Amino acid sequence: MDLGLKGRKAILAGATKGIGRAVAEVLAAEGCAIELCARDRQGVEEAVGQLRSRGATARGESVDMGDAQAYRDWVGRACERLGGCDIFVCFASAGGGAPSEERWQAAFELDLLATYRGIDTALPALERSGSGAIVVISTTVAIEPAFGPQPYAALKAAVTNYAGALAQALAPKGIRVNTVSPGPVFIEGGAWDKIKSSRPDFYERTVAQVPLGRLGSAEEIAQAIAFLASPVSAFTTGTNLVIDGGMTKRVQH
Repeated sequence: MDLGLKGRKAILAGATKGIGRAVAEVLAAEGCAIELCARDRQGVEEAVGQLRSRGATARGESVDMGDAQAYRDWVGRACERLGGCDIFVCFASAGGGAPSEERWQAAFELDLLATYRGIDTALPALERSGSGAIVVISTTVAIEPAFGPQPYAALKAAVTNYAGALAQALAPKGIRVNTVSPGPVFIEGGAWDKIKSSRPDFYERTVAQVPLGRLGSAEEIAQAIAFLASPVSAFTTGTNLVIDGGMTKRVQH
């Protein structure tokens, strides 16, 4: 299926690894021009180099997304270099873990404020697009707690709520806002890969809770994000798309 993304301009914050990297690859393959950032300069250079080697228009910068001004400045520069913005996605996250002052602060800064700051800075360009699309990244543990109380889940729940309200506010301006909430996703070198090695019993119990019998992949989540960002989904806004192999048990009505 042609998603109609050729020539679109995408800004992807925190997109050198995992789901973010997979989204950059999918959007680039669909013909989008890409601007991406992450803290790791080497990771940025490697990701941009790979995208360019496949013929994509791609640029990137090393940015500390916890530095509000540096991050906003980068989003502004990305909009200028692209000549606008049609798609914005922020993948920044402090990750999961037991609660502590430091983890709460990190989740607030990266999971919530980085999403808000990026969208807020890109909004003028998204409005000029005429068909702007924002995809917000949440998680299934924000809607159905599974691994105990943790800042990651609570702040992602806040992000999900924010995205839903934002969808209503921005629809009259022609900007769509949707959320994607993945369940456990296996990424080589990622959190679940490490859990598989260090806590195999817990890993197997988690897999057993997924009716499809496996964890998801970054590519599967990326394809869904690309679909929501595309003109093929032009009548979809305010949706929280749960992608978890059936792991969550709530009835989505």
